[in-house]
Amino acid sequence: MASQTTAQTNTVQEKPVDLPLTPEPDPKPTPGCAHCDKVAMDRDRAEANGDGSRVSDCNVRLRRHFSDAH
Repeated sequence: MASQTTAQTNTVQEKPVDLPLTPEPDPKPTPGCAHCDKVAMDRDRAEANGDGSRVSDCNVRLRRHFSDAH
């Protein structure tokens, strides 16, 4: 008869994730940059229409543009 072994799994709860209480502010467009102005206008329109997802998308576009062009 073959012997059976059982594996015991120990689980440990990880520490909770520490999230900031306030999100970072919306990026400000660079004065004189047509691309920044267009994305900021798109964001303002989205905010006026209550489209939070689009606002977030515009913020990402601005931040990426800053790292690439400014």
